[in-house]
Amino acid sequence: MPRALVIVLDSVGIGGALDAHAYGDETSDAGSDTLGHIVVACRDGRGDRAGLREGRLRVPNLARLGIGLAHAASTRLADSLPDLAPPPGGPAGAFGYAVETSAGKDTPSGHYEIMGCPVPFAWGTFPRTEPTFPTALTDALIARAGLPGILGDKHANGMAIIEEHAAEHIRTGAPICYTSADSVFQIAAHEAHFGLERLYDTCAIARELCTPYKVGRVIARPFVGTPESGWTRTGNRKDYALPPPADTLLDVLARAGRAVVSVGKIGDIFAHRATGEEVKGHGNAANLDAALAALARLPDGGLVFANLVDFDQEFGHRRDVPGYAACLEAFDARVPEIEAALAPGDLVVLTADHGNDPTWTGSDHTREHVPVLAFGPGIAPRELGRRESFADIGAAVARRLGVPGTGAGTPFAL
Repeated sequence: MPRALVIVLDSVGIGGALDAHAYGDETSDAGSDTLGHIVVACRDGRGDRAGLREGRLRVPNLARLGIGLAHAASTRLADSLPDLAPPPGGPAGAFGYAVETSAGKDTPSGHYEIMGCPVPFAWGTFPRTEPTFPTALTDALIARAGLPGILGDKHANGMAIIEEHAAEHIRTGAPICYTSADSVFQIAAHEAHFGLERLYDTCAIARELCTPYKVGRVIARPFVGTPESGWTRTGNRKDYALPPPADTLLDVLARAGRAVVSVGKIGDIFAHRATGEEVKGHGNAANLDAALAALARLPDGGLVFANLVDFDQEFGHRRDVPGYAACLEAFDARVPEIEAALAPGDLVVLTADHGNDPTWTGSDHTREHVPVLAFGPGIAPRELGRRESFADIGAAVARRLGVPGTGAGTPFAL
């Protein structure tokens, strides 16, 4: 019986969606293109950083799997960008792109739709005002969590607001609360001075308080450091998400008694519902190691579902083109390792949940199409075309594993 490995390259979008003009604050997302703009930036020197990387983007394995052809189809280019073009023999996998039907450009909606559960409503967001949070919400959080107050209370980049308020946070004990264009309430606090468990407890209270506002996630953002050494976010991030509004493929697999291993922040994103064994590493390399280790012990008919968050968290939101490019190249170098781990019948799907164009204005996600690259022993190279929903991925995986789908999405042939 086949097995499946789905890897979400968090935020690796491949061209603005047709409705991208309806998204964005400072400017609309129309014209955003995470992968394509990184290619161009690397070509003209904006992707260079001494000691990290330089020159054109080098992702030969992703190109071999057809990501350049998927990008060309998504952006309506006549041909692949030269740096993403497949080898002369053509692509080695099935390739296409998918369109999000859920409203928004956030992590939960993208992941839920990938697993066959499009979100039929818009998540609650906070206005771009200062303060941004309703007074009733912050007053209740302060009272119930026993806080002296909160800092921030605005839209902000995560590291920028930590650098702005960290010293005052340590002096006063007030946590740093902020949001973005996404449906999030984020709380940053120093692991030693505030306490990690206290941060988690505060976030659990905030999760309850944010639910009437239909906020998708409350996120704990712990950090360490001093004013002299600087501030660093740790790997102890924790997301408190609303559960999917309907069944996902994970629920289907759980009812069928199939093994599921969730890697990275998948468990948090799905509110730990039907997420099976949960493994969380710190960074892309550790989470890919965990995914491959899980695949090695995965029984027939099982699924490994992994999120690689560094593209988004470390580089997209920080608008760091060289860092994002280096991250892509590091993942690309490990694609042969993924291929070598596959048994006959296994399926791998590489995709994304939204965009986060590091050349774009602001620091938020961008509304983009996502790649769909499917490969494995016996899977013939073919064009998958435009998929009208991310849910086509979940439908295809369900068919491959021999379980019913959720009813959303159209499975592509493999």
